Amino acid sequence: MILAAEQLQHGDYVVLVGYFILMLGIGAYFYRYMRGIGDYFSGGNRIPWWLSGVSFYMSSFSAFTFVAYSELAYKHGFVAVTLYWVTAPAVLIGALLLSWRWRRARIVSPVEYLESRFSLGIRQTFAWTNVPVRIIDDGLRLLAIGYFVSRGLGLPLEKSIFWSGVIILVYTFMGGLWAVTVTDFLQFIVMMAGIVLLVPLSLARVGGFSGLVSGSPKGFFCWTDTEHPWSYVLVFFLLILLMYNTNFALVQRYYCVRDERDARRVGLLVAGLNVLGPPIFFLPAMAARQFLPDADPAKIYGAICVTLLPVGTLGLIIAAMFSATMSALSSDYNVVASVLTNDVYRRLIDRNASERRLVLVGRAMTLLIGVIALGVAMFIAVYKGEGTLFRKMVKLFSVAGPPMAIPMLAGLLWRRCSNIGALSGFLCGVIVGLTAFTFGAAENIITLATIGTTLVIMVVASLVFPAGPAERVRNRDFADRLDNPVETPDTLDHLHGVPSPFKVVGISTALVGVLVLLVLPYVEDKIAFVTDLGVGLVLIVIGGVMYMFHILRSTARENKL
Repeated sequence: MILAAEQLQHGDYVVLVGYFILMLGIGAYFYRYMRGIGDYFSGGNRIPWWLSGVSFYMSSFSAFTFVAYSELAYKHGFVAVTLYWVTAPAVLIGALLLSWRWRRARIVSPVEYLESRFSLGIRQTFAWTNVPVRIIDDGLRLLAIGYFVSRGLGLPLEKSIFWSGVIILVYTFMGGLWAVTVTDFLQFIVMMAGIVLLVPLSLARVGGFSGLVSGSPKGFFCWTDTEHPWSYVLVFFLLILLMYNTNFALVQRYYCVRDERDARRVGLLVAGLNVLGPPIFFLPAMAARQFLPDADPAKIYGAICVTLLPVGTLGLIIAAMFSATMSALSSDYNVVASVLTNDVYRRLIDRNASERRLVLVGRAMTLLIGVIALGVAMFIAVYKGEGTLFRKMVKLFSVAGPPMAIPMLAGLLWRRCSNIGALSGFLCGVIVGLTAFTFGAAENIITLATIGTTLVIMVVASLVFPAGPAERVRNRDFADRLDNPVETPDTLDHLHGVPSPFKVVGISTALVGVLVLLVLPYVEDKIAFVTDLGVGLVLIVIGGVMYMFHILRSTARENKL
């Protein structure tokens, strides 16, 4: 392929280094605005819905998605798209049924409401249980980006994981949720600029879409296959439905916006993006089955990129993979730190801690979580278990996800759910899940076992042991909170004192476009030159439009004042 860079060259390193400096700069920029725990962990409930929605979307996947699902697409075909598409109805249900409830809960961390709804014991149990699950998941995500970077940069896997983890941790540590969401939006634009280019390049390698279809194995474009029948897809949907609507980092995007109407918009935007994205993301891996027939499936996305992309754009796509993982991990680090800070430190250790101290503790917790996740990733890299990354992820959440998710959702939806019922369902679900996992049960069996056990035990225990007088008072107070809409701040004034996201994102996007143009002196091939020029100019135009919108908003605000 005449466009292919085949390996990173000087121009790619210009893009990579410049991009990482820009990410760190955004974190440093927002550092001074993090004056309290609400600013650091929930953006002061002032984050615009479109910014929170894109951040939700970016936080829901990472390089793990591209590595794990692309491995699935390379080996099994269209079933990878089918499995990812189940996220769309899962998010849609959450948008219509749960988003406004999360916003009306008026919380700083996702498990904070459990004390006012159930008890301090439930709050602490869920806080401590979810932390190791999130850390292991983050370790798997770091392992995935390590695979990609190792293939793209030619570094040993352990070094790739280490330096990836350090870069992600540093910028997350500084800027809190505002930095996370703003960089998420920038990363979304960068990611799409790089990935969309792969689709025509990969199709050209196999003779267009007709060549892709005719040259693929039989059944490659079926919705399901023998390993992933409709029964597997249905069970996987149930798991995603629970996880997407109780995942700490994703729920955080519902309650960081100004009101429940914006919370609903967040979910609707994500549902739409989850319909459009999967075919674009995984089609190159399906095509690679023909032009890279002997590639390692676990590293297929990196192999595609170094085979097809030109100088500069190859650096951009590696930055995009970093972006996706940065987004998911920074969100997880921030929200898990919020649990440890708000639900453990402030609730159990120092109830009168100042806002300044809580921000310092939050940053320390962020650092701690990031370091432990990095250690988990290094451990998994050295002592690999059997199975693909996709199946490891599904098994992990099959065991731990439903027992926690079902009581959390019941607290929002079923007023008769009692403290004893929630705790009993959680404990029995975890025990059944661990038992099934120990005996080597398949992930769909583990999922059904944990869902069924948790749900039945929770309902039965709640009916047999209903809430006592004190708990009924808490339930009534919490129900009143959910019945009371959040007051909507003035459209122009609700961001007062916070830097405009349009300004920051606009300038940053334009700077990424400039970085791509800086590599043009390194590009010798004319087609590659035109490709890089087009990508750079498009990014500059997008950034300019967003900055002009910032100017218009600022003018409107000044006229109003």
